[in-house]
Amino acid sequence: MSTETGRSAAALIDFAASALRAVGVGDEHARTTADSLVDADARGTHSHGLMRLPFYIAAIEEGGINPTPRLRWVSERAAAGVLEADGALGQVAMATAVDGVAARAEEFGVGAVCVQGSTHYGAGAYWTDRLASRGLLSFLTSTTGPVVAPYGGSEKVLGTDPLTLSAPGADGHPLTADLATSSGAYGKILAARNEGRPIPADWAVDAQGRPTTDPSEALAGSLTAFGGHKGSAVAVLLEAFAASLSHGAYSHEIRSIWNSPRSRMNTAHTVIALDAEAFTGRRHTEEKVARLRDTIRGAGAAPVLAPGDPEQDRKESAASGVVLPGSTVEALQLLAERLDVPWPAGSR
Repeated sequence: MSTETGRSAAALIDFAASALRAVGVGDEHARTTADSLVDADARGTHSHGLMRLPFYIAAIEEGGINPTPRLRWVSERAAAGVLEADGALGQVAMATAVDGVAARAEEFGVGAVCVQGSTHYGAGAYWTDRLASRGLLSFLTSTTGPVVAPYGGSEKVLGTDPLTLSAPGADGHPLTADLATSSGAYGKILAARNEGRPIPADWAVDAQGRPTTDPSEALAGSLTAFGGHKGSAVAVLLEAFAASLSHGAYSHEIRSIWNSPRSRMNTAHTVIALDAEAFTGRRHTEEKVARLRDTIRGAGAAPVLAPGDPEQDRKESAASGVVLPGSTVEALQLLAERLDVPWPAGSR
């Protein structure tokens, strides 16, 4: 895999926001989306970073994403609400949903928001970590395009059905688990195809149902659920949590913008937040979470990584410059030329 030299996060955010503005996205929405993508790259989660920007741009140009959505609450009852995203960028929908669920949790102790009519929201940790910074424990999931066969099946019925959980820690660094419930994230398979490298043999099967390490064959076939029948069961229930409480679509009902940029995905998200202050107090919870994290880190002869540690370490290292995969840089340079948007120089 080839890489480029580092660029400042601020410069990359400016570039991505400029590209989105060039296709009609308002400045606030453009910067929210750009910040999410660059944050993913800074964490080393390149599958959910700026690699996605050309896909977003194409979907906006073709009609799959609405650059000027009218978001509205279609149902509100005390701690619960349903947000209609009107085909918005997923980051735009999630920014409103996160503010809404936080306000509900801070008033009632718990809040739950479902989103319908949305698209891809980027890396889930970006959103749950924002809630953790407010002293909230959170759960987030979403439907996606259909790419995963359920355990024992051969048809692509499930999405990668991401699951993100965060709990706030005393030092401002939350415990965060952000994972696809497929054996490998769809974005990581896209990245492997773009970078010309194989994928692990247990991530996917080809169109004939045979295990494959070829990412192109995997994309033509099906991804597998993580953890066999147990992981498949979790993915099925996440579909229910994400979509059954709103008019958002199940994964098998979605045509993905990755393959069909004109498609309105009607992606469904659900985010739930608990306010630590409503239970035993924020300080108590954050200190107890920090103790748990420290216990995990000390559970071996060599240091053990707690959930969220690798991403946090990479983000701190990226303070001097965010390094992107070479294939992503090439795609972004082509995009910059087409949209007549300046591409930021690297560190050397």
